[in-house]
Amino acid sequence: MTELRPTLGDFNSVVCFKAVITGIEDTLGPDGAAVVFTRAGKVRGHKLAGELGVTGSNVPTEQLADLLNSAIGKDGTRLTGVHSVVKDGDNYIVDCFDTVCSAGEEQGSDRKCTFTLGAVWGALEAITGQTFLGEHTESVLRGGEYDRFVFSPL
Repeated sequence: MTELRPTLGDFNSVVCFKAVITGIEDTLGPDGAAVVFTRAGKVRGHKLAGELGVTGSNVPTEQLADLLNSAIGKDGTRLTGVHSVVKDGDNYIVDCFDTVCSAGEEQGSDRKCTFTLGAVWGALEAITGQTFLGEHTESVLRGGEYDRFVFSPL
């Protein structure tokens, strides 16, 4: 991947990203912002799968966490760490940690990981060729061990 900013590098602060989130929430309201960020994340996830050359590859479930981690985890863009991806029936369950969306939030916050959910969602759809409904079902902000995303086929 080509470096986009030759002097400062390609990473910016979580604080600045969170300011974008809260500013858009202030403008559109939480529900409107959630739609925008989830969709933006899905677009990013689809593009990410293309960049990785795995669109339509239907990578085995047990390889998905490592694949996603290399792209959006510590060795990638650092959007989130992907702890695991498991299949439960037809559903995919993705456990993430250090999500950018939860960073700096107070315990008990109702913050949802909309952009991160969307990015994983888009990548999963592109890889599997399936269409899913994605939900953020557990949160580190509300007692969960991970930020958990569940993707159910439509």
